[in-house]
Amino acid sequence: MTRGYVLITAAIGKVKQVAKDLLRIKGVKSVHVVTGPYDVIVFVEAKDLDTLSSAIVDDIHKVKGVVDTNTAIVVEV
Repeated sequence: MTRGYVLITAAIGKVKQVAKDLLRIKGVKSVHVVTGPYDVIVFVEAKDLDTLSSAIVDDIHKVKGVVDTNTAIVVEV
């Protein structure tokens, strides 16, 4: 199992809708709207790194209102 935290910058006024849309993506286990340099933090689980990368590039990046992402892959539990 490969896990990662995706830190997301959302368009102004789109944070709540982005958070709702992210919950529909396969592998997304939690979505939190936060304060600070990012607007939303998503925890994603996938069977391997390729599947995790696909979830980020093919799904998360395509959510309307997502401006930028920064991903931290979990290396130790």
